Amino acid sequence: MRTLLFLGIFISCQFTVFAQQDAWIYFTDKPNASTLLLDPINILTQAAIDRKTNHGVTIDERDVPVHEPYITQIKAATGITYLAKSKWFNAVHLRGSEIDINNLMTYNFVAEIIFANSNLNARIGSVQDKLEVESSFTDFTYGTTQNQVEMLTIEALHVADFTGEGVKVAVIDAGFPNVNTMSGFERLRTAGNLMGGYDFVDRTTDIYSSTDSQHGTNVLSTMAGFVEDQFVGTAPDATYYLFRTEDVSSENPVEESYWLEAVERADSLGIHVINTSLGYKDFDNSSYNYTSQQLNGTTAYSSKGANIAFEKGLILINSAGNSGVNGIIAPADAAGVLTIAAVDGNETYASFSSQGSAFQLTHKPDVAARGSGSFIIRKDDQIAQANGTSFSSPILAGGVTSLVQALPNATNTQMMAYIRESASQYMNPDYFIGYGIPNFQFALTLGHKEQSFKKNGFVVFPNPVVSNLSVKFPHSMDAVFVSFHNLLGHLIYKTQVQNMQPIDVEALSKGLYFLTIQSENQKPITFKILKN
Repeated sequence: MRTLLFLGIFISCQFTVFAQQDAWIYFTDKPNASTLLLDPINILTQAAIDRKTNHGVTIDERDVPVHEPYITQIKAATGITYLAKSKWFNAVHLRGSEIDINNLMTYNFVAEIIFANSNLNARIGSVQDKLEVESSFTDFTYGTTQNQVEMLTIEALHVADFTGEGVKVAVIDAGFPNVNTMSGFERLRTAGNLMGGYDFVDRTTDIYSSTDSQHGTNVLSTMAGFVEDQFVGTAPDATYYLFRTEDVSSENPVEESYWLEAVERADSLGIHVINTSLGYKDFDNSSYNYTSQQLNGTTAYSSKGANIAFEKGLILINSAGNSGVNGIIAPADAAGVLTIAAVDGNETYASFSSQGSAFQLTHKPDVAARGSGSFIIRKDDQIAQANGTSFSSPILAGGVTSLVQALPNATNTQMMAYIRESASQYMNPDYFIGYGIPNFQFALTLGHKEQSFKKNGFVVFPNPVVSNLSVKFPHSMDAVFVSFHNLLGHLIYKTQVQNMQPIDVEALSKGLYFLTIQSENQKPITFKILKN
């Protein structure tokens, strides 16, 4: 009897042991990487920095620690035992049942799961047994927002996994009630990308307490909102800071001062993109009003502040206003602002959208997006439609945010130029929708064309690439080895090529890859390659 009991215990224990699996969980990003890399002493010792510098080793995102909030959420998951982490792979090693581990894919920051038992790993189809492509790209069902996203071709950025990850955005507006509790922002909160903010009107850090207006909530939803299969904002994975500067009970120039305080705060936080769906022209005291002639981009207090912010490197995006023929409002009149007009779902000018004039020193508005019948999420968690350049501005700002992720080295001047040049009437702008409706896929192509793809005598072209990629190298070399890695660092393909020999990459999924060239007597050289 004892023998049978012991055997039963042994079998039970053995089953428990083998039911537990080891796996590596790879994360999608390191949200604070850009900021931390600006001052590496926060992540490396001085000795490590000196060693890398002396040996010509680049300090890159692999040196940034794994994002601790991701680890915290993984540790709290059902049936999971956390064991180790790797900043180089941006991954953690954990143990649990196969079911509990696979359930971690519900976290939007989990890119891939690799089991130590290879029999449990999903089989990914290969191309001619050599190009095994692992797609970790975003696959959204846009639902109601499909028109306002696809009008700007922002979905092309999303497919390439540029959804605003790691980009800091400030939204300056009138009020953000329920953002901290609504299901429409649950995905944002779960990812740790809602950073709170400051109410400059009531002087409080409780940015959600003011219920005088839900305007900011509506605006934020067009960028950051997410309801599965029904609603997707234009930059759903960006990091957001919220600032209230508008007092809806009155119109007073102090609101311009609040606005500038918020912009300065954003600059100190390392914000990349600011959206403002606010404007200033007429006040309760008419003696404070700006005349149309004064809305020249250099007179209004907020406009002067916007131009300084532009000099500081910020990308400011502002609604043109809803004044129609009465003209652009401040700070949208400033040269340093990307000013957004409104069109309807058929890409036709919306009559309420403020028109530019010769008073502005640069052509205004700059470009347009859907602002008539825009889809938003209200504070009661209901999807609705609303009109105003208040919504065309953030819809486009989300596209800019995703583009910033794709072109992290582009300046604000370059970024604004790419967007204008990509627009539908770039060669013939008007005072209604400016340079027209941007094509963000084309803007990305323009940005990549301006980047240098030549290093140490090696040239890679074209970039972006659709089907055939070529490598040009010094004639003293007979051949080089070329390898492709995905964003997780996994080897996708390696081959040896002759000088200028085309490399067929048509089977690769769209997205960003690292191409490394290896040759004798020379350190490996790595390029970023965008596959369209």
